[in-house]
Amino acid sequence: MPANVTNIIIAGLGGQGVLTAADILVDAVFAAGHDVKKSEIHGMSQRGGSVHSDVRFGPRVFSPMIPDGEADFLVVLSADQTAVNKYRLRVTGRVIGPDDVAGVKLPNPRALNIALIGALSAHLPIDAALWESAIRKNLAPKILEMNLEVFHAVRALSESNLRGPNHA
Repeated sequence: MPANVTNIIIAGLGGQGVLTAADILVDAVFAAGHDVKKSEIHGMSQRGGSVHSDVRFGPRVFSPMIPDGEADFLVVLSADQTAVNKYRLRVTGRVIGPDDVAGVKLPNPRALNIALIGALSAHLPIDAALWESAIRKNLAPKILEMNLEVFHAVRALSESNLRGPNHA
């Protein structure tokens, strides 16, 4: 793996917005000036089966596929996808899932993908404005404002959690 490549797997079930979340991630990191590659496995997604997308970014990325044990982040939209994909996570990797957004009331359960992107965004050195632009590009106007509110609320919660209780 080339130095400074970040590997992220987004996993869930068909209809949860895995591919939309991956598209938002790709657009944000590309706008931040990174080389980025993405691959998708749809499987039985139309019947609620497993779906995952690999996203790799950095100064130079040669392959879209994340080798087993090399993912820096595993973002799971459905808790049952954690065990299925955990072997792909590096020892120092981080799982981001529904528990990471428990402090924010989602106005619609379908906003979970954007909430988890908000949680992930707190871990990546990408400006919030680039994330917001990527969300605007990928979501329909009728659901945009609700999702932007969710994104910003979860990002703020996640940033606060990363700073810890002694940093107001």
